[in-house]
Amino acid sequence: MKKYYPEGFLIEKKQNKKYMETASDLRECFFEDRILEAKALLCDREHNLHVDLGAVKGIIPREECAMGISDGSVRDIAIISRVNKPVSFKIIDFIDDEADGRTAILSRRAVQEECIEEYIKKLVPGDIINAKVTHNETFGSFCDIGCGVSALLPIDSISVSRIPHPNSRLSVNSTIKAVVKSIDEMNRVTLSMKELLGTWEENANNFKTGQTVGGIVRSIEKYGVFIELAPNLAGLAEYSSDVREGDLASVYIKSINPEKMKIKLSIVDSFPGNNQLDPIKYYYEGTHISNWQYSPKESEKIIQSFF
Repeated sequence: MKKYYPEGFLIEKKQNKKYMETASDLRECFFEDRILEAKALLCDREHNLHVDLGAVKGIIPREECAMGISDGSVRDIAIISRVNKPVSFKIIDFIDDEADGRTAILSRRAVQEECIEEYIKKLVPGDIINAKVTHNETFGSFCDIGCGVSALLPIDSISVSRIPHPNSRLSVNSTIKAVVKSIDEMNRVTLSMKELLGTWEENANNFKTGQTVGGIVRSIEKYGVFIELAPNLAGLAEYSSDVREGDLASVYIKSINPEKMKIKLSIVDSFPGNNQLDPIKYYYEGTHISNWQYSPKESEKIIQSFF
């Protein structure tokens, strides 16, 4: 299967830069139908993107900027938001003008259509792919899974531990691994990530009764305070009116119970969080997953995912 990458992957590659050294190199890319990447410099009044090709001028006409622009299903904000960012494209023509010189006419839409036909349509639920977080909303993260084609990672699929907003877990422009959760008839992809972040047992094995460790206050209930120890692991401490959601906390581990998937904690100290995100630790390194059981075998409650 031909590989297609989120936008930004190719732009600094040596070969990609070489293709833009001369007009003849770019002409070769035109005949070979190559996918290239460069930075979008500006969006003009007609919503055409001007792209830095180095050797010649490059323009992506409005309707070639993205799939769905021509039929109105995608708004022009999808064009404007690409300014000062990498864009994928193919060269579809050259225009010579006495005043302006040579201009390469580019198509980002053609690259996206090829990506869907040759890559996305061949994906199946359970496939593990690379994705780039493009923006976060309250309900989830939108991710580039290839050439600017977007997929949704719902907030409840980011981790087992509940978070108030995707910003609490994922930063924009970060590259992540995700599982293809579903693909609909319109080739829209939904992703999940929690299955790659370890089972309850794999995470709990990093902790021992009697330790004092760091955590994040995720939820405050009348019966106690939920403290996240890892993205896929949380424990419960006694209620305290002195903590706030998002606080960092030092907690003493009182007990670990695999049968009930419960970790009892005691809050030693808490203080305001610094919004710094820890690197993501993946526990599964394969390319496909068919099913995943979060709960331990001895647990009274079974939590599973099937693809």
